Amino acid sequence: MSEKIETGSVLKGKVTGIQPYGAFVALDENTQGLVHISEITHGYVKDINEHLKVGDEVNVKVLSIDEKAGKIGLSIRATEEAPAQPAAAAKAKKPRAKRQAAPIMTSTEPQEGFNTLKDKLQEWIDQSQMKI
Repeated sequence: MSEKIETGSVLKGKVTGIQPYGAFVALDENTQGLVHISEITHGYVKDINEHLKVGDEVNVKVLSIDEKAGKIGLSIRATEEAPAQPAAAAKAKKPRAKRQAAPIMTSTEPQEGFNTLKDKLQEWIDQSQMKI
């Protein structure tokens, strides 16, 4: 790998190959790196071919360098300014209304509805003995 390439540097490169998971970019004659699909542009990328083609010259930022594996992680997205959110999207993010806690039942009157097994067990035992 070339000595001049450092993490964080922004370089110009040329797209040499496209795969479903990313694009390979040549930084010089001997060095190339991978721009993962998530680093192509801001927002969701379904198909890289809609954004890049072989031969395109692109600015890339070096995200990582793995000397042992000989891999360089690159980002095109990091060289571009993030788009401003449209006003409609900003309005859509309204704070949620706070939910009130359910009231705590303190009544000693028998409750209708769900009964636990423990509450019904003695009643069932009595009913089964009456049928014998």
